[in-house]
Amino acid sequence: MDAVAALLDGPRARGAFVLRSLLAPPWSLRIEDRAPLTLVTVVSGRAHLRCDVGEETTLTAGDVAVLRGPDGYTVADAAGTPPQVVIGPRQVCTPVPGSGAPPMTDLGVRTWGNTAEGGDVLVTGTYQAHGEVSRGLLAALPPLLVQRAGTVEGPAGAWLAREAGRDGPGQGAVLDRLLDLLLVATLRAWFDRPEAEPPGWYRAAADPVVGPALRALQSSPARAWTVAALAAEAGVSRAALARRFTELVGEPPMAHLTSWRLALAADLLLEPGATVAAVARKVGYGSPYALSAAFTRVHGVSPRDHRARAG
Repeated sequence: MDAVAALLDGPRARGAFVLRSLLAPPWSLRIEDRAPLTLVTVVSGRAHLRCDVGEETTLTAGDVAVLRGPDGYTVADAAGTPPQVVIGPRQVCTPVPGSGAPPMTDLGVRTWGNTAEGGDVLVTGTYQAHGEVSRGLLAALPPLLVQRAGTVEGPAGAWLAREAGRDGPGQGAVLDRLLDLLLVATLRAWFDRPEAEPPGWYRAAADPVVGPALRALQSSPARAWTVAALAAEAGVSRAALARRFTELVGEPPMAHLTSWRLALAADLLLEPGATVAAVARKVGYGSPYALSAAFTRVHGVSPRDHRARAG
């Protein structure tokens, strides 16, 4: 498992919030939900998007925007349209008094807006929980990134728009997976742009020397890895692997393994029924005490306090 996959394999990929919006001008939505990651794709029409950190853009049909929280943003038919509703944590919607615009209302399954005939159609997907594994990935993203229509591989955006308004068996899981697919396709396209600054491990994954070693330790964190064992995976000497790994990833192989193990542990500890002992075995620590000591040293809190804060 690599870190992009791990971003989508933890609790934040389950029960993601998905909403289709049908809107006719004038309209403006102020978002203050403090979500760590949000995708907005325009199905038809257009939308002006402005982040609190100052980034803004106009989206047209087929464009996908990824917003890194927890800062808020405003999405509207035009730059000057004042907000008509404020959407806060847990997607609580509060009308703005005196806006004079048609009220937002429920228009069907996972669908709302100011009219069922609205020509501006958006689909919003929100990952609502933080995760340690994803922290390094999210830190590499700008507050707002946009991939224009035709630059993201696959039909995930169109599928997500179609499925958002359905309510068949297992629909929540379907929407989660489609949102995951759209996010991965968008991040791949963006990371491949010359101006992007992806994490070191992302580019290193394609390196013929570092790639095999990186995939080996990420997919089997519980194994008792040594630099020699990783070098054997890559087919090079220990010195060659250590030098190349540090150059591309930004830290030595064993340091990266420790970071990876503890990031995985932070997410696994939040799963229902997980114990420190069970998590320790999964991430390669010989005892719960060894994991607790390492976890406290790196994260500044014990596994028990980590769970309490998340709760």
